[in-house]
Amino acid sequence: MRKASKVLSRYAKRAQRTATLQQRSYSGHSAPKEQRTSVAAGIGAGNRQYTAPPSTKAERQAAIDYLTQKGTKIVDLRFCDLHGTWQHIQIPISQFTASSFDNGYGFDGSSIRGWQPIHASDMLLLPIAQTFNYDPFTRHPTATFLCSVVDPDTKTPYSRDPRFVALKSMEHLKETGIASIVNIGAEVEFFIFDHMSYQVSAEGASYSLDSNESHWNSHKNHSGHYKIRQKEGYFPVKPWDQLQDLRSEIVQNLEANGLEVEASHHEVAAPGQCEIDFKYADLVTTADNVQLFKYIARNTAANEGKTVTFMPKPIASDNGSGMHTHVSLHRADGSNMFTGDSYAGLSELGLYFVGGLMAHAKSICAFTNPTINSYKRLVPGFEAPINFAYSGRNRSAAIRIPISHPKARRLEFRTPDPSCNPYLNFSAVLMAGLDGIERKLHPGNSLDQDIYSLSSKELENIPKAPGSLEEALDALEKDNAYLTRGNVFSPDLIETWLERKRDEVDVWRKQPTPWEFKMYYDC
Repeated sequence: MRKASKVLSRYAKRAQRTATLQQRSYSGHSAPKEQRTSVAAGIGAGNRQYTAPPSTKAERQAAIDYLTQKGTKIVDLRFCDLHGTWQHIQIPISQFTASSFDNGYGFDGSSIRGWQPIHASDMLLLPIAQTFNYDPFTRHPTATFLCSVVDPDTKTPYSRDPRFVALKSMEHLKETGIASIVNIGAEVEFFIFDHMSYQVSAEGASYSLDSNESHWNSHKNHSGHYKIRQKEGYFPVKPWDQLQDLRSEIVQNLEANGLEVEASHHEVAAPGQCEIDFKYADLVTTADNVQLFKYIARNTAANEGKTVTFMPKPIASDNGSGMHTHVSLHRADGSNMFTGDSYAGLSELGLYFVGGLMAHAKSICAFTNPTINSYKRLVPGFEAPINFAYSGRNRSAAIRIPISHPKARRLEFRTPDPSCNPYLNFSAVLMAGLDGIERKLHPGNSLDQDIYSLSSKELENIPKAPGSLEEALDALEKDNAYLTRGNVFSPDLIETWLERKRDEVDVWRKQPTPWEFKMYYDC
């Protein structure tokens, strides 16, 4: 995806955010800035450490007192399921005490997709005090905490909790001795539609979507005369861009919730495709931020009568949405371990990381591109990075080394899409790269040509992304040892993932589509 020049230096710009965040008004409650201020060590939006919650009774009680003093009515406890959906439970502030951080709250794990069987369904949520925030979309003042998912008897972390997987991947990085810190940046693309409906049943299947700014509405008198032509959404000004104000509203809400936004713009696809970039962070924090980003984008659009989707390919004839993932490894002092004097300013270690991604190209896609729809994006002709080559400025390669200051050297893995679970996506990318470093897998020569223009013979030795979810799952089943090192991805999680995703493929395989009726009804 193309980026404004100042965004390319994102990793070098480490100055603290200085913009004053103003209170916002929505259909529900909005927390003033002072409600987002830390009340104890480690508590507060944007101050997310990954140690245990505050250990003393005084610190925990300080958090409770702060919530009470600020008029909080509800505490919303959130966790991420295996597929990447935020789930939640609400607790009245009268029932949320300092002991809640230890005692937690029970829930039925058998009702969560891919989790517990019914005969062992009890599970426990433990609020993580460092993830405290406020929800701007609720009618009643609501504080939010992300939660760890644990066994209610032993308090052992749950192997299928995606956030726990991401924490383990960071710990595994340190245990290898290769690096101390992994920074991740995510470019999340998405669509905003004015209308969307679908229907799938025994008697038929259909979907309908609409975007006021799209070229297909040019014949409607009420819709104005400035329409974005197909594949020309990047990125004309108003009145073509009808979503600028809504994107700005999303930006304001993101900043009010602790994210540092770097840029916002329309994307290539004409009917409502957008991108909003926020600052990189460590792996777990960026995954947390992707979840928060999706929540805020969806709810802000809903308040304006529109709908947001992170589906990779909602429009057949236009570009799909990716989630280009930027990665860099650092020593404990913050120095960048990808900076060197090899190709595009990479270090030898950085090249080995690339080699790991290329070696596990197909299996990694089971987590980075985990839906049937993902592979409708990964086709030639729509700027999709389907060839696992690496290059410098070349956006047709799946792995790019963006122009940057040496301190900001990083890889950009362009294949992932926003339908993924970010905790599993980022963890899988890290584990593949670490395998490349440990095995010293050199990626070979860079490819600095327009890959889309190469002949099939010229492309025959370049690894390809899978052509379908089923192909990615087959690859994962054969190639997963690199993920299980350090027990980061447990065999149990991988088995469950394969089972549930194969179920999706099986249902899709049996479902007739409108296209089939168009082609074959009169056969």
